[in-house]
Amino acid sequence: MLGREAQAIYSQAGHEILPTDIVATERILDITQASNTLSLLREYRPDALLHCAAWTNVDGAESHELEAYRINALGTWNLAYACSLTDIPICAISTDFVFDGEKSEPYTEFDPPNPLNVYGKSKLAAEMRIRNIWSKHWIVRTSWLYGVHGKCFPDTIIKAAEKWEPGAPPLRIVADQFGSPTWTRDLAMFTLQLIEQSLPWGTWHFSNQGETNWHEFARTALDLSGLGNVPTTPIPSTDWKSPAPRPRKSTLRPLSIEMLNLPSPPNWKDSLSSYLKERSDRNGKG
Repeated sequence: MLGREAQAIYSQAGHEILPTDIVATERILDITQASNTLSLLREYRPDALLHCAAWTNVDGAESHELEAYRINALGTWNLAYACSLTDIPICAISTDFVFDGEKSEPYTEFDPPNPLNVYGKSKLAAEMRIRNIWSKHWIVRTSWLYGVHGKCFPDTIIKAAEKWEPGAPPLRIVADQFGSPTWTRDLAMFTLQLIEQSLPWGTWHFSNQGETNWHEFARTALDLSGLGNVPTTPIPSTDWKSPAPRPRKSTLRPLSIEMLNLPSPPNWKDSLSSYLKERSDRNGKG
């Protein structure tokens, strides 16, 4: 979802892109294989590497812990080490789930992590590997990603609403988990800014601005999509059983962006509106 967005954004900016994947593409790369990773970087010698590969199934990680660590921690370890040997800066995507959600204010880059689930722990392990191995890095924590190139929350909600019929029960949506929805387009553009402007190495927070919960996020998406007539019911997390515990409030504050007087990320409602227009256009409804 993010990789394909970044590929388009970087290409539009005039950069030559060398996309890789574990499926049949021009450049197959399995980041869990150290020799494969190093040989590919030595062959192509890119000016920078954007690391989007990850195990992102949060609930699935609870029952596949070794696999989550193999991809998120070991894979990142291999990439960071290969980058250190080839002198290639790495921009790695991390997550708000490295925090436990107990802080009343949004988390900054300087707050201590304390992940609640296997996914968050494996992503924190990835962060630690990068920091320990290679100084030329940007670690970008983000939250609640959505975009047109993959399965995501607003797309799922809209599809469910389109199937809803009068008299059917309302859509039940969790309302006591808070965060910041983030459009992949905005995140891709920010990573490009980091690389093009050679902004300082280290950890950054980037998410669309403003705080919401899943129910309000869904309600806004439905209203903006012309599906405001579909009823929804806010429910507590305890009524939506899932294997992985989630942080109650994982809103991110982009303090590094603020301190360097860089442009603030867009508001989440504005970006959601832009995403929905693109989604509609792609589906032939625009």
